[in-house]
Amino acid sequence: MKRRTLLKTLPAAALLAPSLWSEAQDGGPRHAQASTGVYELRVYHTAPGKLPDLLARFREHTIKIFDQHGMKSIAYWVPTDEPEKSNTLIYILYHPSREAAAANWKSFQDDPNWKSVKEKSEANGNIVEKVDSTYMALADFSPPLR
Repeated sequence: MKRRTLLKTLPAAALLAPSLWSEAQDGGPRHAQASTGVYELRVYHTAPGKLPDLLARFREHTIKIFDQHGMKSIAYWVPTDEPEKSNTLIYILYHPSREAAAANWKSFQDDPNWKSVKEKSEANGNIVEKVDSTYMALADFSPPLR
């Protein structure tokens, strides 16, 4: 599935975490902060049969390590239709800037805890075959998210 097609299938309201919905509706106090930040859309395509392993790794380890490295999780999705339903994880992270994103990813990838988690989770082979990453800025007419 092409990323453009995928994005069209995600309702705009689904991109808002529930706790942010009311703030976005009234313009919220965070609009200035959001306009300087960057959102990162990531789409992971797993090896056949490995999506449950990837979801477990995120649930049990990855998100906690993201938090330790300044990587703010916005939301996570799994598609509801095949063929993506069986091999795709989609999520959005927030970073204060592109430079911060690069530094966050470097510190995350260098983290000994992450290296250990990754090695153990891939003892029976690679989980992820491909990662698509797109950096995005809120449009000037978008309600604020963070």
